[in-house]
Amino acid sequence: MASPPSQATAAAAAAAYGCCQRILLASTSLPATGRRTRLGLTLRSSRPLVGRRIRNRRFACQAMTETEPDGNGDEEKEELGDDASSPSVDSATQENGYAESDSNADNTKDETLNSSDTVQNIDADATAANDAQDKVEVVDVAVGSPLPGMKQQLDESVRIPKATIDILKDQVFGFDTFFVTSQEPYEGGILFKGNLRGQPAKSYEKITNRLQNKFGDQYKVFLLINPEDEKPVAVVVPRQTLQPETTAVPEWFAAASFGVVTIFTLLLRNVPVLQDNLLSTFDNLELLKDGVYGALVTAVIIGVHEIGHILAARDTGIKLAVPYFVPSWQIGSFGAITRIINIVRNREDLLKVAAAGPLAGFSLGFVLLLLGFILPPSDGLGLVIDPSVFHESFLVGGLAKLILGDALKEGTKLSVNPLVLWAWAGLLINAINSIPAGELDGGRIAFSMWGRKIATRISSFSIGLLGISALFNDVAFYWVVLIFFLQRGPIAPLSEEITEPENNYISIGVAILLFGLLVCLPYPFPFDASQLTDFDL
Repeated sequence: MASPPSQATAAAAAAAYGCCQRILLASTSLPATGRRTRLGLTLRSSRPLVGRRIRNRRFACQAMTETEPDGNGDEEKEELGDDASSPSVDSATQENGYAESDSNADNTKDETLNSSDTVQNIDADATAANDAQDKVEVVDVAVGSPLPGMKQQLDESVRIPKATIDILKDQVFGFDTFFVTSQEPYEGGILFKGNLRGQPAKSYEKITNRLQNKFGDQYKVFLLINPEDEKPVAVVVPRQTLQPETTAVPEWFAAASFGVVTIFTLLLRNVPVLQDNLLSTFDNLELLKDGVYGALVTAVIIGVHEIGHILAARDTGIKLAVPYFVPSWQIGSFGAITRIINIVRNREDLLKVAAAGPLAGFSLGFVLLLLGFILPPSDGLGLVIDPSVFHESFLVGGLAKLILGDALKEGTKLSVNPLVLWAWAGLLINAINSIPAGELDGGRIAFSMWGRKIATRISSFSIGLLGISALFNDVAFYWVVLIFFLQRGPIAPLSEEITEPENNYISIGVAILLFGLLVCLPYPFPFDASQLTDFDL
């Protein structure tokens, strides 16, 4: 028979039992989330502590008195129960029996009751802290989103799991491509911050290949510039969240409807008699045939513009939606709105597609304009105009002065080939689409050449100037309204937005923007040299 334990041993057992009892009270209100609470106890168990037998109290007490072991040790102790409990506490309890333990517990009852209020206060504070932390964790959108314009179909079932994030950090990214320093959630995906290594295009290709090898087509990676600090970031999102938008009305039907109205406005624009009274158009439809040639020339220039986009898109692998031709009773048409329905690879590809349309339209329109100034009217009479009309365009006015010479005088009527006005209308439509604003061709060109931040500033400035011009010009008014509601952007993200286009493509883009500016700016100089001399005197 074992000898009775010493009084010191019994006191130690009672203290341990009281400690366990207090910890048990606190644990009933603390969620087992694996976080470190204000009590300094890390609750690793996934099962609630409430309702366990007294033997598990010794496990909680030991977790308080010992240094925190690794996760595997804790789990083994919890599974073993009495066998894995503290030896000192077991021996004290076994030797004195449960009766002595109950006596010791009665002695500590007052102490436990006095501390219950403190434990409850600690529980409330810990619960509030956990609730606050939970609220922080559900934030899904990062500040300063680098993916403007991205339409994502968010669903909890497509969130990227933590195991996948670890593979992305350790095996997809790396020292040779993009060294990850931090990460944060972005909508349905993850935004990685870090240091870009090597050339962006080559690094992106390596990252894409590794991502494909690990996950197939499950995820899509973007290499972008963070607008917050102008540093490279990588964004990974599930591909199924990047589904294209659908419309209630089929695109071809809506585009065909707009096309029919545009044909009507092109005909109407070339019949001045009907422009004076639009309501009389339906009573005099036979007069529309007089505008067929002018409408045809302008339509050909617009069509060549769109064909340029289509050919460049086919060469770069970019998919375009059905073009929507926008009608206008002032100039016949505002051109066409063409959406890009897939993700563009890089800025150079976007520049090729955006510049191809204006380049083709400007080229054909300029050639036809020159022919209109050089060739005499087919009927010998032509179209009689006031030369002051050429002051509305720096390009057209300069060519008129250069080609017509002294025949161009202020206040003297002039007969010109109608091809001049028809080609001029086509040039104006191309120039309007080349304004560096929003998702117009000019806005995409500016974005491709100078990046998102500078292009956004240029776009805001251009729209502001159009707004001022709208006070004096009805064409500018309708155009700024159209841009604001349909084309103001932002431009959807490219797969890799860091690499700049080659210099020859940048030169083409700058030339297009300048040519469009020459078409839109007025010609400020008088056509008669004598008037210029009088002005100088």
